[in-house]
Amino acid sequence: MKRKSQILLSVVIILSVILVVMGNQTSEANSGGTSSFFEKERDLIKIGSMLQAENILLDEWTFYAREHLDGMESLQEVKDYAKKLQAKFPDWEWSVKNTSQKWELTAVSPTSKHHNEMLQIMATHTKQPVNAYIVYSISGKEWNSATKAFFTTSQFKTRLTDIFRGNPTVFSCMKGTVGDKIDKSLPKTMNQMMSRFKAKEIEALKEETFMSVSANSPMFTGSIENQRENMNLQIGIRSEGLGAKTTIVVGTPIITIEY
Repeated sequence: MKRKSQILLSVVIILSVILVVMGNQTSEANSGGTSSFFEKERDLIKIGSMLQAENILLDEWTFYAREHLDGMESLQEVKDYAKKLQAKFPDWEWSVKNTSQKWELTAVSPTSKHHNEMLQIMATHTKQPVNAYIVYSISGKEWNSATKAFFTTSQFKTRLTDIFRGNPTVFSCMKGTVGDKIDKSLPKTMNQMMSRFKAKEIEALKEETFMSVSANSPMFTGSIENQRENMNLQIGIRSEGLGAKTTIVVGTPIITIEY
C-alpha cells in the first residue's frame, strides 16, 4: 500500500510540473487584461485565510507568474528587454547562463525577512522568431501579517507592472501541517477543505494515507482547461501514519509545491 501511495504521489507531482511548463495555455476566466491579473494576486491570501481558519500551521508558500514574450524576433531583442529590467532592479543579483539549447538570465532579490524573490528570462536557441518567457516567483517559509501585507502594497503592484508586459499566468500554492492530535480521517479532512473553498470535485486520487482532488472553486478566476469542467483548484493531503503529522497542500489552479 505504501508503494502504491508513493507512485500516486509521484504521478501528481509530475502532472503538476507538466502543467506549470504549459502555463501559457492556462485560460483566464473573465480575462480582462491587467485588472484580472491583479485580482489573482490575492489568491494566496485567500488560501492562507482558509487554511488558518482550519488551524493549519503554514510552513511554505509560493507565488509564481509566467508570461510568454510575444513579438520577440531575435535573442538580441530579448537581451535588450532584459537590460531594461536590470535597470529597474539594480540592487538584485544578476547572472547569465548560456548553453547550446537556451539563454537564461536570473536575478535574485536582496535578502528579506519574509520572502525570497526571483526573476528569470529564458530564450531557446531556435529559428526566428525566438521562443522566450519571463518568470517571476516569490516564496517563503513563514506566513504572517507582514507577509500578507506585502501582497497588497503598491510596491508589489509596481513590481508586477515593471516586469510583465501583458497578463501573465499566475500560480499560488501553500503548504501546511496538522499535528498528531488530528482526530479526523483523510476523507473527512478533505471534505472539510472542499467545503471551505466551496469547491466541486472534478477528479481525485484516494488512498489510505494520501488524497489529491482536482476541483473547481468560485473563489478563484484562473483555470486549466479540462474536458468536462475548468479546473482551478488542487488539494492534496498526506498522512505519515497514526500519531504523525498530516500535510495539506492547496494550489490554484494547480499544486506547485512538492509534498
